[in-house]
This record gives sequence, structure tokens and C-alpha cells, in this order.
Amino acid sequence: MSEKNQKVLQMETLIEELNKYAHEYYVLDNPSISDKEYDVKYDQLKRLEQETGVVYPYSPTVRVGDTTLSKFQKYTHKGKLWSLDKAQSFEELIEWHNRNIKALNEYNSTHDDKLPELKYILTKKFDGLTINLTYDESGVMIKAATRGTGEIGEDITMQAKTIKSIPLKIDNEAVIEVHGEAIMTKEAFEAYNSTAEVPLKNLRNGAAGALRNLNVKETAKRNLSALFYDVGYNEGKPFKTYMEMMNFLKEKGIPVDDYIRECTTMEEIKEQISYVGSIREELNYDIDGVVIVIDDFKTREYLGYTIKFPKWAIAFKFEAQEATTELLDVEWNVGRSGRVTPTAILEPVEIAGVVVKRATLNNMDDINRKGVKIGSRVFIRRSNDVIPEIMGVAGEDDGNTKEIEAPTECPYCGSEIIQEGVHLFCENTLSCKPQMVKSIVHFGSREAMNIEGFSEKTAEQLFEKLDIKSISDLYRINKEDLLQLDKFAEKKAANLIAAIENSKNCDLSSFIYSLGIPNVGKKTANDLVKRFKNFDGIKTATFEELTSVPDIGDIVAESIVEFFKQDKIIKTIDELFSLGVSPSYEESEIITSIFTGKTVVPTGTLKNYSRTSIKEKLEELGASVAGSVSKKTDYVIAGENAGSKYDKALKLGVKIINEEEFENMIKS
Repeated sequence: MSEKNQKVLQMETLIEELNKYAHEYYVLDNPSISDKEYDVKYDQLKRLEQETGVVYPYSPTVRVGDTTLSKFQKYTHKGKLWSLDKAQSFEELIEWHNRNIKALNEYNSTHDDKLPELKYILTKKFDGLTINLTYDESGVMIKAATRGTGEIGEDITMQAKTIKSIPLKIDNEAVIEVHGEAIMTKEAFEAYNSTAEVPLKNLRNGAAGALRNLNVKETAKRNLSALFYDVGYNEGKPFKTYMEMMNFLKEKGIPVDDYIRECTTMEEIKEQISYVGSIREELNYDIDGVVIVIDDFKTREYLGYTIKFPKWAIAFKFEAQEATTELLDVEWNVGRSGRVTPTAILEPVEIAGVVVKRATLNNMDDINRKGVKIGSRVFIRRSNDVIPEIMGVAGEDDGNTKEIEAPTECPYCGSEIIQEGVHLFCENTLSCKPQMVKSIVHFGSREAMNIEGFSEKTAEQLFEKLDIKSISDLYRINKEDLLQLDKFAEKKAANLIAAIENSKNCDLSSFIYSLGIPNVGKKTANDLVKRFKNFDGIKTATFEELTSVPDIGDIVAESIVEFFKQDKIIKTIDELFSLGVSPSYEESEIITSIFTGKTVVPTGTLKNYSRTSIKEKLEELGASVAGSVSKKTDYVIAGENAGSKYDKALKLGVKIINEEEFENMIKS
């Protein structure tokens, strides 16, 4: 055997190994080798390809996308890609279901070979770009195309090869076409936008724009993913059911979503639609509904198609989370830290049943990168109950827009504004009303000093009428002062004075949190107290000592060090101590239990615990509480509506327990 042939055989072995490792990493989320070991084998393959001049079309080296195409070629699909009928109400689903029952009964009343009882399969409806893969009789992916008209699409083979989860070769001996959706994850979206000159507007545009980009290297930068849900053309053994088809895709290493449910009643379908809607925001990719299909292929064949779509499938569409509207103006607001931030004032628009009038703009760098101007038509995205964000400009500038200008003076107190990095700040911390009011409200909040009955409206009156210019001034207020305020009678004034007095005896972590140290939340405050035990230890901690605390990085450590360097802050803290504020720390005894040293993820709604109390209970038991599920997770405690964390735990084989099992385990 020649030296070249030996190298080619070695290449084939490496390709098989590397493709197997990629499937484990990108599809199964269960790698069997380290990144370093993978890179060594990959570099070895690349070297052999250079030496032999041979590059197989299914080699992992073809995924880098180092080519630029002159134009898109047309591709005729072997099997038609149908559209789906859509429903936006459960009543429409019931009508569709009743039509299916009627057709089934008509068939079974006139045929001896009866059709089975209706069984529906539910999957998520992905919001990306439809992609159609063709595998030849040797299992090699020879073509990828967009949906196009459903009959003719565009050849995006080179672009699709950059999607690492798509297998370039499968173990199959018949020509097939596989339909799916190319998607962009939130992690990939944020990573791309962090360095992009022109940021992407949303996940769907990120995926569609990548696959329809003639510069394949740009496609590769987007780091797309893909999920598949149909074999649209098959020259091999025919499938009898949809579940059989989906299992075939899984067996061949073609990525499919974990969520797939069988339903036989409309009540079950309604429950599943509600469930998928409830986990929508937890997913790291976009979905816009649930697809419902009949499982049995013989029933599908009998029902057939309309001109546009199959009668045996329907998509239940969720309400849109995005919209376009006009940016009317920009309002500049001052936060507790003095940061001056822009808020967009919008032409009111409805998103997911909520009328949106305002949206986040972050900072001037963000505004300039997105090309947003007053008068622009903009993309708005709303997520949960968070204030919506402007993702970018929709359409061309019509010339009737106006540049957004950053203020040079504080819009509230008129002080000069300074710039630090990308952010603007008002440094007048003593007499700038928004800063002082928000600082007082934060200081008195439940997780801080827990001053009951302390509202923002009260804080505004304290600032305006009692000249409260520092948090230490709170402890100098008397009842007679409060009686001057609006809606403060004898009892309310006495209660607030008592609450302020009671707050003097506080725990140290609450006191640290109340100070409003930049980047220090309640968890970090707890971590600091556990490590340093007393206030002086935290105040004098060095950068190196702080970064040695788990979960405290360079930015947080720097914030703490700089905070305690400020004379004005130290003076205020000394005043608080002289006025009787006395934070204390009692080291709680860790109970040795079955959870000691274990990583636990609580998810869903628990009957006897809030999110805070289950976390505190687990930490008391010596467990480490994590926010996401990984291979390092030991237990997931699942309540009602557990969502994607539950699904991830199932996929990784993590031990899942319910609330009752958890309580039995800690009793034993």
C-alpha cells in the first residue's frame, strides 16, 4: 500500500472519530474527550489533508466556511415542503380535531382495514429558517437548501456545513430528504453581537441572514444550531408512524428536540400547549408555537392535502413577542448609582397582549451601533415582564429622522455629566433627587434593612420636605417630623419610627447589601460575610482576598475595593454606627446531610418553599445551589411546571426528585 493510501485510511479513521465526538458534544451534550484532545486529532486530520490533497465532503474541516459564493443556485426538492395550517385559539384546534374524527369515522364505516384511534404528536414550532438536507445512498449529506416556494429552494450546502450539529454523513443506504429549522441560540446571538459592528436584530434574522449570506465565513461566525422534525422524501423502508420517523432521525444522529409528546385527547393537548407556553422564555432559542400532527401515516394518507397544507397537521401559534413601531423621543433617567440612561418613548404598540410605550436603549454606544434615531421605525422585543428592548432599525431611513444626543447636564439637578466607559454619570450624589430617593428606598428594602412601610413616595417626601440627603439622616428623624408629611397621621408616623429603630439590629449581609455597592447583590453579600465574618474584614479586604471568594470575579472585587476607598462613604457608615446601627453575624452550623457537598437545582413551583427559602434550606444542608442543570448536577428538585431544566435533567440522566421525596430524604 502506498504512503498516500495509508494516510487516506488514517484520515478516514480520524473523520469517523471526530464526527462521533462532534455528535456527542453538539447533539448529546455528553462529550467523551476534552477539547484539547479533539483539537489534536483535528489538527492531525488537517495536516494529512494538506499532504494528500484529499478532502472528503463529510470531513469536519469543511465546516470552517472559508469560501465566498458568487450567487445562490436553485435546487428542486425531491419532496415538497408544505406550509402548515395555523390556529390561534383552542376553539380552532377543536374544529380541526372534529374534522379529523368525522373523516376517520367515514373511512372506518366503509372499509374493513380500520384506521386506528386518533393519536397526536406534539412538537415545538421553531422560529428560525426552514432547511432541507439531502443524504445520498451512501449516507453523505450532498445538498442543503432553503424552503423557497416549497418546490424550489436555494442551495445553501456550504452554509449548512458550518452548523456543527448537522451530521455530514449518516449510516443509511437510501436517499432521503430531512426537513428542519436552522436556529440561533441566545448564547450565540449575544456572543456575535458583543463584537459585531452591526448587531443582529433578533434570533430569527440572525439565522436567516447567516444561511442566506454568500460569504460562508460570516455564516460560520454566527455559530448556528439546527433541529429536525420530518423526513420529507424517503427511498428506503417507509415509516408507519411519525414516532417511528422521529426515532429514525435520532438513531441516525440527526439532531431533534427533546420535547415530543403523545396526546389522545384535546384536554391533554391543551395542557401541553400551556406547558410549552410556560417554558417559552426559559428556552435558549425562539419558538412561536406548537405543531400538532397525526401519528399514523395511513390516516395521514387518507386525509391528504389542501392546495396549501396537509390536513393531518396544524400549528398552534403563540402571540408574537416582537413588533415594529416608531421611536418618538428619548427620555434620560438617573439611577441609584448616578448612571444616566436613555429610555425610548414609542408609538404605542401591542406585543403579546400588552401595550408597549417605552423600551430600553442601554447607552449611547448601543444607540450608535444599532443606528437608532428619533423618528426611526424600530424592532421591539418583549420578554416576560421585563421592559422591552429595541433590537434595531426596521427598514430604510426616510430622511425624517433626528440623531439622538446625549445630555451634557443631569436632567434632574443640572450637574455636569461625566462619562466612564460607555456610561454617563451624574456625580451629585447628595442633592440629585433620583439618586438619593432610590438609594434610600434600596437601603430600606426587605432584603436590605427591612424598614417596613418604607415606599418610594415616602422617600421622595423625606428628600423634599425633611431635607434627607444621606441614609444616615434616616436615624435622625423623629415622629414630629413625619407628621408634616402627606398622609402621615400619628399611627403611621409611630410605626415608621419603630421600624427604623428596629432596623438597627440587622444581620451583616443585609447591611452590606443595603449600602448599594456596585455589582454586589444579596448572594454576593452573603458570600462576603461567610468569608470575612465581620464588617472590618470586608471593608479592608484586598483585591486578591476578594477574588479568592467563590463566584467573585475581578469586576466585583474592584467595585468593592473602590467603594470603600471613598471618604464620603466611610463617613456615612461611621455615622450609621454612631447612631446605633449594629450589624451582626452568627455563623450558622451546617447540617451534615445526604445533600452535603452536592450540587442541587430547584425548578418549578414548590408547595412549601419559595425560591429563596428552598435555596436557604439547601445551603443549610450543605448543598451548593445552581441555577442551571449540567453534568455536574447531582439532584434536580422538580415542582409544578418544572420546564426546560427538568427536560435537561432527563437528557443528562440527572437524579430528579419531587418535593415530597426531598423532605423524606432530609428526615431520614
